[in-house]
Amino acid sequence: MTSEQTSAEDHQELQDRGANRSQRPTSEAFRAFMASEWAADERPEPERDEVADYAAQRRRRVSERFPGERLVIPAGPLKVRSNDTDYRFRPHSAFAHLTGLGLDHEPHATLVFEPTDPGEGDDGSDHLCTLYFKPTAGRDSEEFYADARYGAFWIGERPTLKEFNARLGLRTAPLDELETAVTKNAGAVEIGGTRIRLLREVDLDVEALVDTSRINTGVDLEASDSLDAELTEFVSEIRLVKDEWELDQLRGSAQATMRGFADVVAALPSAVGHRRGERIVEGAFFARARLEGNDLGYDTIAASGNNATVLHWIRNTGEVADGDLLLLDAGVEADSLYTADITRTLPVSGTFSEVQRRIYQAVLDAADAAFDVVRPGVRFREIHQAAVRVLAERLDAWGLLPAPLEEVLSESGQHHRRWMPHGTSHHLGIDVHDCAQAKRELYLDGVLEEGMVFTIEPGLYFKKEDLAVPEEYRGIGVRIEDDVVVTADGYENLSRDLPRTPEAVEAWMQQIWADRD
Repeated sequence: MTSEQTSAEDHQELQDRGANRSQRPTSEAFRAFMASEWAADERPEPERDEVADYAAQRRRRVSERFPGERLVIPAGPLKVRSNDTDYRFRPHSAFAHLTGLGLDHEPHATLVFEPTDPGEGDDGSDHLCTLYFKPTAGRDSEEFYADARYGAFWIGERPTLKEFNARLGLRTAPLDELETAVTKNAGAVEIGGTRIRLLREVDLDVEALVDTSRINTGVDLEASDSLDAELTEFVSEIRLVKDEWELDQLRGSAQATMRGFADVVAALPSAVGHRRGERIVEGAFFARARLEGNDLGYDTIAASGNNATVLHWIRNTGEVADGDLLLLDAGVEADSLYTADITRTLPVSGTFSEVQRRIYQAVLDAADAAFDVVRPGVRFREIHQAAVRVLAERLDAWGLLPAPLEEVLSESGQHHRRWMPHGTSHHLGIDVHDCAQAKRELYLDGVLEEGMVFTIEPGLYFKKEDLAVPEEYRGIGVRIEDDVVVTADGYENLSRDLPRTPEAVEAWMQQIWADRD
């Protein structure tokens, strides 16, 4: 046998090289044995999920907005972290909101709104909704043991079509039927076709399917992009006001997050002096998030000393020094994917210095001024305006502003933003920065309504290299953040049980340490 023949016979296709690691047997005897002697799948039929009726109401609102059109809402695919390992799956927020599904068991799933005669759809809507997904392959299939990405032998059981139907009140179908469902009768409305709107930038395979269908039926792609954008915008805007189920999820996330903050205080003595003390802080909170929820709602900011002046400090590689302030910005994401977003700034020693207390009190007063504004009918931007006025007044009193106060607060001034560069509030929900695709007139220029949920989070950040402030201020960053629900006559502070005043923070920390001793 020639060397060329040997090379050809030994050639291994690229997609088959995963077997080099797993060393999977390929004999017929093995296949037959693996397909035999497994217990029957006797999972009981589940009860209907509490969220199912709420999700149905959300889908009805979408149906009312886009009558006569086919809507395609993908969950998204698995995402490779490294080589053949994936990140934990998280579905797109719009998909989760409209189905009620969270957690990690529906990669590649797609929700399709199929138009029907007016009032003949689900719950009297104009659409029939179907969830297309890949259920667990049977134990008699090769996928069961041979597919390390989807096989139940490797990753555990996935829900069945029947199970999701019972839990969600949604009709279900296998994922291999999605192509027909999306493309049938598709085309320009002018020639009797069905218009498709797609939630884009979620699943490239679904995008390719829809775009190919559009090309094949003569639909203008540029015009379709605009139509798709309207769908993206609307499924973000319908989350601006939360229903009762969502509010309960957010309350639970806030409670778990506050317990995580107590865990961090308990771990602080171990963090002090460690070369990566911020990682100890981060790890303490992460343990709570995984214990009580699905995961972190976002990467924890565990910033000590001057790192607290870096707004998105998520490296968390620094030391935690006695005498520093620790800015902890963290949130537990519930299994439903709804997250809290809370910040406290803690004295590592348990006691604020005089300068730290002065800055902290200014931020607290700004937060309280913002709370005083919150009620239905107020514009969202007024929350920020109330907070920054207090901060600017303090900066002025401390002699830090380079111009008169009113000039600083004017649109042509804004000098205070050197030390408070971010907004005071953002909407909160299934995303930590929820409803981000909503139109400006409904978000920043919007009017507060009962059921809206957002943060209030003023701060002051004096970097150690900032020569515009006295030396005693440098290296101090303070932020206080709470999660707020608009009620009929004011607000509910979801994080109210976490101490906010400097005196309460000090007493709380000392009590936690005393209880440990």
